Amino acid sequence: MNATIPSKTKEVVFFPDGRMDTCNAATYTGLAEKTLAMLRCNGTGPKFIKRGRIFYFQSDIDDWMNANGRMTSTAQAKHAAS
Repeated sequence: MNATIPSKTKEVVFFPDGRMDTCNAATYTGLAEKTLAMLRCNGTGPKFIKRGRIFYFQSDIDDWMNANGRMTSTAQAKHAAS
């Protein structure tokens, strides 16, 4: 049975082992799937595993978000990048 966490627009579905796919990780983080793909390519995103498809664990996403802070505006993101 998959576990779920409600989000603003849809539920995040976890596999029995606690992983989630990219679509659910995007919902969980509030980021677009393409943004997660870009972060993977840059090596700046949350830890992920590839088992045919890309998967994330909630704890890895939470750790990444806590370590990198949460930007509330584009201006803050640009300032943090400089």
